[in-house]
Amino acid sequence: MRIIGYIEHPVLKITVFKMDNRLSVKLETGQYEQTYKFRSGEGVETLEDVEKVVDHSFQQAVLAQFEHMHKLRSEALGRNLQKAEEDEFPRLI
Repeated sequence: MRIIGYIEHPVLKITVFKMDNRLSVKLETGQYEQTYKFRSGEGVETLEDVEKVVDHSFQQAVLAQFEHMHKLRSEALGRNLQKAEEDEFPRLI
């Protein structure tokens, strides 16, 4: 897999990779990432094709998904680690 380019964005790091007969686009923020793969024959063959697909609407949807991912992660941590914090000290009777 090799990097064939980047797509500029003020918040996201967008990297385009090529491996065999497919292109992959990885979109990253601080703690989260999403990867989309395009196989040969789908009409996405070059960096320029990827730039057309990863348009403003696509980027906005990705940002919304990152917000949802953050919410899921925060809720899971709250549910599953809150009890551990409460039980940090032994109970004295």
